[in-house]
Amino acid sequence: MVDTTDKAATARRAIASAQVVMSPQTVEAIDRHQTPKGDPLETARIAGIVAAKRTSDLIPLCHPLPLTHIDVRAELRPSGVYLESEVATQAQTGVEMEALTAVSVAALTVYDMCKALDKSMTITDVRLELKTGGKSGEYRRDLNPQGTR
Repeated sequence: MVDTTDKAATARRAIASAQVVMSPQTVEAIDRHQTPKGDPLETARIAGIVAAKRTSDLIPLCHPLPLTHIDVRAELRPSGVYLESEVATQAQTGVEMEALTAVSVAALTVYDMCKALDKSMTITDVRLELKTGGKSGEYRRDLNPQGTR
């Protein structure tokens, strides 16, 4: 692990996103609450929160962090499910890995909840959107020409 002993604890925040691309029929089944295992959006949200809290158990060299805020949002779109996580802490190192882990596990949960309907789903675009705090300062993914991330 990186030695953070001499680093100051600062407010840190990270936002990550991912998408689960699926057939229109699967999107419709989610919208109509007709998936075999229940509500994939709410289950994914909870799974992402739990995953953020367990990041240091999953990724060997990550520091365990005292997380002060975790939010995972799941939005049904015509192409599938868009996921976004936001994680915050007051610590000596950032929360990017916690945010990325949250959306990754949330996306896997959507896949698991809907695989009986659509095995061709694709998890895409797992990425960091924003990070604040720490020595390196703020990082914000550039906006695309349409003005969205």
